[in-house]
Amino acid sequence: MRPMFHVSLIIIMALAVGLSASVPTAFAKKVPVITKEELEPILNDGDVVVLDVRRGRDWNSSEFKIQGAVRVDARKIKNWVGNYSKDKKIVLYCA
Repeated sequence: MRPMFHVSLIIIMALAVGLSASVPTAFAKKVPVITKEELEPILNDGDVVVLDVRRGRDWNSSEFKIQGAVRVDARKIKNWVGNYSKDKKIVLYCA
C-alpha cells in the first residue's frame, strides 16, 4: 500500500507543477498590454483610470509619474478594488 501512495503523490505533484506552469501563460494572454504611445491619447478621457501599483519605495524614488494616476498598494487590492466603476477602463502602471 505504501508504494502506491508514493506513486500517487508523485503523480499529483507532477500534475500540480505542470498546471501551475501554464497559469501565468494563460493569464498573460488574457491581460491586454498598452504602450505609452497608446495610453497618451486616452489619458484625458473620462473612461480611463490609471492606477500606479509600484511599491512605495519605487514610487517615491521615481522622477517619472503619470499625471492624474492614483497610487495604490497592489498587495491591498481588496481595500481599493471596489472604489472604481466597472464601466471605466482601468490601467495598472507598474514600471
